Amino acid sequence: MTDIIDLINDFLWSYVLIVVLLGAGLYFTLNLEGVQFRMIGEMCRLLVRSGKKDDTSIGQGKPGGRISSFQAFAVSLASRVGTGNVAGVAIAIALGGPGAVFWMWVVAFLGSANAFVESTLAQLFKVKGEHSFRGGPAYYIQKGLGKRWYACTFAVLITITFALAFNPVQSNTIAIALNNSFGIDNIVTGGVLLGLTLAVIWGGIRRIAKINEIVVPAMAVFYLLLALYVVIVRISYFPHVMGLIIENAFGINQIAGGGIGMAMIMGVKRGLFSNEAGEGSTPNAAATADVSHPVKQGLIQTLGVYTDTLLVCTATAFIILCSGVFDSGLTGIELTQAALANEVGTAATIFVAIAIVLFGFTSIVANYYYGETNIDFIGRFKGSHTVLRLLSAAMVGIGSVASLNLVWALADIAMALMTLCNIVAIVLLGRFAKRCLEDYQAQRKRGLDPIYHKNTIPEIAEKTECW
Repeated sequence: MTDIIDLINDFLWSYVLIVVLLGAGLYFTLNLEGVQFRMIGEMCRLLVRSGKKDDTSIGQGKPGGRISSFQAFAVSLASRVGTGNVAGVAIAIALGGPGAVFWMWVVAFLGSANAFVESTLAQLFKVKGEHSFRGGPAYYIQKGLGKRWYACTFAVLITITFALAFNPVQSNTIAIALNNSFGIDNIVTGGVLLGLTLAVIWGGIRRIAKINEIVVPAMAVFYLLLALYVVIVRISYFPHVMGLIIENAFGINQIAGGGIGMAMIMGVKRGLFSNEAGEGSTPNAAATADVSHPVKQGLIQTLGVYTDTLLVCTATAFIILCSGVFDSGLTGIELTQAALANEVGTAATIFVAIAIVLFGFTSIVANYYYGETNIDFIGRFKGSHTVLRLLSAAMVGIGSVASLNLVWALADIAMALMTLCNIVAIVLLGRFAKRCLEDYQAQRKRGLDPIYHKNTIPEIAEKTECW
């Protein structure tokens, strides 16, 4: 079974995903004139203003529960900022070498264009739910491409990937960290996580949004401050670290030994797991936001890619590389804990364990929401939410006692299939995101706060029910 899983993984990530993911990112970067670079200032401006109520956001009435632009950003960031930032980066460096960090940066810079397109499309084609707006790839595939079977295929893939395959990765990492720091048995950790997961996800998207709005920014800031301390203490070693990253990404020795290929594969794989740019997950959260123009949330979600990879993932990479223990034979969360213990002291392993509990648990509840909204898309039947909640919680419990290699391998396969499905869709529908961007820029040039009207793109006016 392990050999078969590894074989599928190697094929998907060595020959398919790297080309498709980076190729789409490059295409959208050129087609949208580098929107992810030239509009960073606008992204920050929108994020600062996103907490304010926008009375002109929706002209056709709103669902009962308003999800602010920042709350939607926080939900998607909760899914992004998790064990992938702490354990995933460590795995990438342990298996792919320091050069993997460079390819994680490449995925962030190019993938952020994919993130802009998918989140803008999610807003454009969103629908009114019972308590909040709903949307995502399944919705824009059905409405934009008119392919119900294709939309349902994606909905099934994302439900399996996030609600079932990704959550064991989170609980596995939490269990290892707590066992390493406090000696807590993995079975005990799994049972507690299972109970907490059920308690939170039964509250729906509004409870998830409220929790993530507070927890995610706070824990990310603390973690970044710790990383900054390590870099300052080891500042004399910093040029050597940057040299290691570049040399291992392009070095002659690495090319001759095949190491550059492993660095690229691990960097792209772990980078995508962490920032989810182009994967098709964050559009589900982006669609819930109450904004006056689809591009607003598209830009804010693009900023989330930078926050995840260029800040949090890079912080972990610098901690590990500055400590000099990256080639110690350790991997995953244990490598990150060892690196911090080497720089700050053994108490740092306790901090990492606590941080990973917060990172991982907020990811678990955000991941569940992606599954729920797509189950509703396929067709909600009596008890469907209950079944999904129980299965998702059960996978959290199983993941805590499963092997590290197995849970990550299964997650990688599910992620690859889901990403391929979404990338094809956004390439086919990307022209609508471009026209939304042109409309947004035209209104901004006239000094207006952009408002989208459905007749802006007449051919899809009837399919954009919330505008």
